[in-house]
Amino acid sequence: MNAQQLVDERGDLWLALAPLWLDREPRERDYAHMVEVIQEHNMTLSELEWMFRLELAPVMSRHQLSIASEWRQFDDRKLMQQLVSHNLRLKGWRRKSWALFSGLTTMMVRHRWVELMNRVQVAKGQEP
Repeated sequence: MNAQQLVDERGDLWLALAPLWLDREPRERDYAHMVEVIQEHNMTLSELEWMFRLELAPVMSRHQLSIASEWRQFDDRKLMQQLVSHNLRLKGWRRKSWALFSGLTTMMVRHRWVELMNRVQVAKGQEP
């Protein structure tokens, strides 16, 4: 997969979910937008979980740990470049390593992710 394919297939989803890592709790409208974008992608909860762990968390957790982090909002262009770069290299041992350490990279926003997944299930008419 090339960079343009990644942007076309995942870009809007990645950017919609980025607020999970901001220095504030997502607002109702943030969650509503995330649910809407997730529904457009028609992914299973399992696929979403692995996308969250492997495609997003390794890049986004670095923003949380950085002293010079962007706390109130992200520069979408810069963030997309980082996400695409990470995902183009996400093969073999890198993929396995991130899977192994994904608990660490997701723990700071896990409560927000659980809330989002509950909302996705409700939107799909499922029991959370």
